[in-house]
Amino acid sequence: MVYNMIIQYSSNWSCNLSMMARLALCLLVMLSNNASSSSARLLFNRTRGGFTIMPKEVHRRNLLDNGLGHTPPMGWNSWNHFACNIKEDLIRETADAMVSTGLAALGYQYINIDDCWGELNRDSKGNLVPKASTFPSGMKALADYVHKNGLKLGIYSDAGNQTCSKTMPGSLGHEEQDAKTFASWGIDYLKYDNCENNNISPKERYPPMSEALANTGRPIFFSLCEWGSEDPATWAKSVGNSWRTTGDIQDKWDSMISRADLNDKWASYAGPGGWNDPDMLEVGNGGMTTEEYRAHFSIWSLAKAPLLIGCDIRALDATTKELLSNKEVIAVNQDKLGVQGKKVKSTNDLEVWAGPLSNNKVAVILWNRSSSKAKVTASWSDIGLKPGTSVEARDLWAHSTQSSVSGEISAELDSHACKMYVVTPN
Repeated sequence: MVYNMIIQYSSNWSCNLSMMARLALCLLVMLSNNASSSSARLLFNRTRGGFTIMPKEVHRRNLLDNGLGHTPPMGWNSWNHFACNIKEDLIRETADAMVSTGLAALGYQYINIDDCWGELNRDSKGNLVPKASTFPSGMKALADYVHKNGLKLGIYSDAGNQTCSKTMPGSLGHEEQDAKTFASWGIDYLKYDNCENNNISPKERYPPMSEALANTGRPIFFSLCEWGSEDPATWAKSVGNSWRTTGDIQDKWDSMISRADLNDKWASYAGPGGWNDPDMLEVGNGGMTTEEYRAHFSIWSLAKAPLLIGCDIRALDATTKELLSNKEVIAVNQDKLGVQGKKVKSTNDLEVWAGPLSNNKVAVILWNRSSSKAKVTASWSDIGLKPGTSVEARDLWAHSTQSSVSGEISAELDSHACKMYVVTPN
C-alpha cells in the first residue's frame, strides 16, 4: 500500500515536498520492507506532506490503542446522586441492582466509584488507601464482587495534589504507583479529574497517567475529566478513551441543554476508541420532567456520549427504568459506525439533530426547546438524504413504524419534548 501511494504521488514530489520530507519518505520505503502493512501505514501517516494519504479505514491519527471504547461506555457513576455519601455496601447493592433490573443485559457494565473513597493521606509506602470507615473490605474484594456479577469496577482520581472534594490525595506525581495499585485491585475504568492542578496544563498532566495505565498491562478505560478547559477533543484521542468537553452537569433543564450544545461543537473528533463526554446522566434524579429526561437520554445517545447512569438504580421507578432501558435508543448510541450525531438545524429553539448509522440508516431527533407547543420538521436536505428518497421511519419511543415517508418528517411536540427516529431508505 505504501509503494502504491509513493507511485501515485511521485510526479508531484519535486514541487510539493521539501528535501526533509523526501528523505523521510525514502526512509519509509526502506522501513516498509520489514514492517507490517499496518505499521507502514502508521509511519506513513505521520509524515504526510500536505496531501491526504491515509487509507479510508484510518479515520483518526494517534488514537490511544488499549482495545477499549469501541463504542461509548455504559454503566453507572456514584457522584450525581450520592456525591461523597458512598460506602462499599452501596456499591455492592448497585452491582446487584444493575443485574436484577435487566440494565446489565442491555450493556450497562461499569460500576464507577467517584470521589471520596480514600483516606486523606497515603500510607507509609506512598500508596492510596481506601477509607476504612466506608470501604473496610478494600477495593480488591469489592472488585471481585463486581466481577462475579459480570460487571466492571471503575474508580476515581485526580491529576492534581488532591481530589476535588479535598478529602483524599490526587495522583499528580504518583501516576506509576497509583496505576499499579488500581491494576492490582482489578480496576477496569479510571475517571481522572482536574482539581488542585498547580496551574499545570492538562496536556502535561494527563499523558503520564495514560502511559502508567498502559504499563500495568491491564486494560483500564481512561476517562479524562478536565472539563473541556483546553479543548481536549483536539488532543486527548492519543491519551484517553473519553474526554469531558464541559463543566459538571446539574439536574436542571438549562444545565442539560448547555452541556449538549457545548459538546456538539466537537462532534467531528469523536469515534471508536475515543468519545466526547458531556458528563453523566441525570435521568431519574428528579430535577427535570419526564419529557426533559427523555430528550436528555435521546441527545446523549445520538451524540455517542458515555451512558453513565447517575441516579439510585436500587430504587428505580417505572418511568426512569423505561427511559434507561430503551433498547432502540441504546442501539443508536452503540452503533458500530461510531459517528457522533449533531445539531443540523435550529430555528427559534426548534431543533433537528441527526447522524449517520450503519447500513445507510440515519438517526434523527426532532426537539422542541421552546416554551410552547410547536411543530418541528426535518427535511431530507437537513439530514443528508436526497430529495426523492423514500424511507421507513421507526419511532424509537413509540416503537412504531411509518413506511414510505418522503421529503420530510415532522411532529407536533410539547414544550421541551422530542421525537427520535431511525430512518432507513427503501
